[in-house]
Amino acid sequence: MVVEVIGGIEPARTLITTAFEHGASVVSANKALLAEDGATLYAAAEKHGRDLYFEAAVAGAIPLIRPLRESLAGDKVNRVLGIVNGTTNFILDKMDTSGAGYSEALDEATALGYAEADPTADVEAFDAAAKAAILAGIAFHTRVRLDDVYREGMTEVTAADFASAKQMGCTIKLLAICERAADGRSVTARVHPAMIPLSHPLASVREAYNAVFVEAEAAGRLMFYGPGAGGAPTASAVLGDLVAVCRNKLAEATGPGESVYTQLPVSPMGEVVTRYHISLDVADKPGVLAQVATVFAEHGVSIDTVRQTGKDGEASLVVVTHRAPDAALSGTVEALRKLDTVRGVASIMRVEGE
Repeated sequence: MVVEVIGGIEPARTLITTAFEHGASVVSANKALLAEDGATLYAAAEKHGRDLYFEAAVAGAIPLIRPLRESLAGDKVNRVLGIVNGTTNFILDKMDTSGAGYSEALDEATALGYAEADPTADVEAFDAAAKAAILAGIAFHTRVRLDDVYREGMTEVTAADFASAKQMGCTIKLLAICERAADGRSVTARVHPAMIPLSHPLASVREAYNAVFVEAEAAGRLMFYGPGAGGAPTASAVLGDLVAVCRNKLAEATGPGESVYTQLPVSPMGEVVTRYHISLDVADKPGVLAQVATVFAEHGVSIDTVRQTGKDGEASLVVVTHRAPDAALSGTVEALRKLDTVRGVASIMRVEGE
């Protein structure tokens, strides 16, 4: 047996495939490689009759991969919604509870060892996107690569966004969202900041913890919660996989391999149906709200709520939409930017979890 925890694409890919060629099973924590080229690893493991286990690649010590691959194998998973990066959750939690700005919260995360010296992989959501690709592939029995995942980081989230979220009874989390289309003919995978209601179980996930919410037809709603990073949690997941591989070896059997029997296409972000929270800086004069409402109507987007505050010729307009295709919502925002009465789009954020 070979344990690979060095990360990255190469030389890890070559080392793993070589291990399979020499008759060894592999336990890996390499989310980047699995998301980028998991198909090659699965094919090599199957060809040589070896095991490939990777519980530690997603959500640290939380038992998540095995339940999806085995416990829910006879069910139909429709949605996976989760917080899968502890660093970003720590930062957003501090911004929410203490009123700190992004830079201040990042500095605290770095001082406590939650954030790397270069936090790009975390705060720009590359890490979470890789995990989303792995989760979507397993949950929907189809091949999902990192390039298929829509990714949006959380560096632009501000204290004003949290203030607006609180007025809606929400908080802000960086979410990985994997969904099966309503007609069952395609899937989507995305990672981005989103407002979620305080009543949702994910809203109460604090500090550097992870939590993943799974919705299946027969099992209903399941939530997996726990420490998602760190040496000891990762070691726990790796050792659990080692025990499983040892048992398989003694039984002269292998565990589950790649399951891609549905072969569903991955739809682009524009086809995702969601809601927007849009904050606009506008001129404080009659007719502005009517102009803004006309733009929404022209793009087929229905408005849920509007909140406006104004002073000294300037105003802030907050619009929350009903559900609509992301392409229509994005087109609405671009059209709003072109209005003479709109001085700027201060913030755009999706609303999820309802």
